[in-house]
Amino acid sequence: MGAQQRITACTERTLMAMVVNPEVDTYIQESEQWPEEMTYLRPILLGCGLTEEIKWGKPCYSHDGKNIVIVQEMKDSLALMFFKGALLNDAEGVLEEQGPNSRSARRIRFTSVEGVARLADTVKAYIKEAIDVAEAGLDVGPPPELVLVEELQERLDQDPALKAAFESLTPGRRREYNLYFSGAKQASSRAARVEKYAEKILDGKGFRDR
Repeated sequence: MGAQQRITACTERTLMAMVVNPEVDTYIQESEQWPEEMTYLRPILLGCGLTEEIKWGKPCYSHDGKNIVIVQEMKDSLALMFFKGALLNDAEGVLEEQGPNSRSARRIRFTSVEGVARLADTVKAYIKEAIDVAEAGLDVGPPPELVLVEELQERLDQDPALKAAFESLTPGRRREYNLYFSGAKQASSRAARVEKYAEKILDGKGFRDR
C-alpha cells in the first residue's frame, strides 16, 4: 500500500466515527483539482465539532449555525477560508487576505497533503479561536468612509444618473471600483478608466460582473 493509499484508508476510518454530509462526499468525489487534500482536511474540520454542508457550491463548516470556514478550490491551491479570519490572532502567520476589498475573511492555502498534515494543529487551534469569536458575536468594525478618487468624484458630480447608480451599488462594489480607478498613475488614465466603466455602473453591475 502506497503512502497516499495509507492516508486515504486512515482518513476513511476516522470519518466512520463522525457525522458526514453525503453532499460533501459527492463534491470531493467529483473534484478534479484537490480531492486528496480535501479528503485529508475534512476529518480535521469535523474533529473540531463543525457541521458540514454545501453552501455557495462549496464545502462549508459551521458551529451552532454560524459559518466558521469554507473550502475553496483554486487553480494553484486549496484554500480554507475563515469567515472572520481578520479577528484571529494568527500566531503562526499563515492567514492571507483574499484581496484589497476583503475586510473580514482570511484564508490558509494548501498545495499538498503534506502541507495539510503539517498545519493540522494550527488549523485546529485557529478553528477553536474562530468558534470563540463567533460565540462572542464579534464582528469586524465598519469600514472607513470611502474617499473617492478625484476623477471619479468629478464624473459623478457631472452626471446625476451615474452618481445615483454608483451610490446604489453595494459598499463592496463601490470600493472595488474606486480601488481600480485609483490604481492608474496618471490622471488621464484614471479618467479613462472611469469613462470605460460608466455604462457598467449605470447597469448596476460590479467591476467583476458580466
